[in-house]
Amino acid sequence: MSAPAPSMFTPAALERARELGLTLGRPNLDVFAETLQAAAKQDPRLLVVTSDSRGSARLAGFAGALPAQLIEVGIAEQNLVGIAAGLADSGRKVFAVSPACFLAARALEQIKNDVAYSNNPVKLVGISAGVSYGALGSTHHSLHDLAALRAINNVDILVPADNTETRWAVQSALSTDKPVYLRFGKAPLFHLHANAEAFASGKAIELRAGSDLAFVATGETVVHALLAAAELAARDGMSCQVWSVPSIRPLDIDAIRAAAACNALISVEEHMVNGGLGEACAAILLESGCRTRFRRAGIPDEYTVTGSQSDIFRHYGISMEGLARQARELLSGDLLRS
Repeated sequence: MSAPAPSMFTPAALERARELGLTLGRPNLDVFAETLQAAAKQDPRLLVVTSDSRGSARLAGFAGALPAQLIEVGIAEQNLVGIAAGLADSGRKVFAVSPACFLAARALEQIKNDVAYSNNPVKLVGISAGVSYGALGSTHHSLHDLAALRAINNVDILVPADNTETRWAVQSALSTDKPVYLRFGKAPLFHLHANAEAFASGKAIELRAGSDLAFVATGETVVHALLAAAELAARDGMSCQVWSVPSIRPLDIDAIRAAAACNALISVEEHMVNGGLGEACAAILLESGCRTRFRRAGIPDEYTVTGSQSDIFRHYGISMEGLARQARELLSGDLLRS
């Protein structure tokens, strides 16, 4: 099993979290595995296929409790997706689980043809996504997966921001007959929601109201955007809106347009700035005729540094402090590094 992730938060960020009343939850992968096992106990048609990744995916308990419902294919991601597609075509509910960096690269052709084009409702689960693998470096970072899968039609894309969004995402995937990609990191995350009653497919969730600037964020970056909004309110008197976007496809166009009513908008993602949430937002804003100031916060188009997930976030300004700085610069009109 891979080593636990170090803390993503500086002492100042932890203090802001305390002021907001946020409590720390578990890694989303833990909640994914727990939710999936509970569903599998109720439905013997539900199968999990893994590529030597049951430990990293927190599925060892699933394998112990339901050994007949887990299939191990070894380090063979293309086989993983092909087998999962065949099982789904035979009427099984199949979750294909593998590190995101390999699933959305080595098996991309199988995702395109065996899953999406053939309309087999496989639930593709990319684990340790973004830069969760930290110091293992670019070979193990998945900064391309959203861009690659957004370019393939007929795959919904879900990126939960906390444990509640994760439970909703797994249940949403179980309830649809479409192919779905679920993206999970491995850091413990703060609880952002009391419950999932207001969640709906393809809808973003407004976590904080504001008028000066909007953060539109997804996945493990959402809490950093929320903390940045609190930091800006406390230090600058700035009113910041914060949206969590658990569904990249379908994307909540109305929420993006609503966020653009602020004086500026920053998209935030643990992904290359090319091809992900930010570019999707940019297209919506341009096509809608919005003239709000806009910036994509994420991993820039350059050789990615190596370090822990927290080191990489801070280096590229995805931390509370970095996002607050970017907001100040964007509203002041200063040019940021490209």
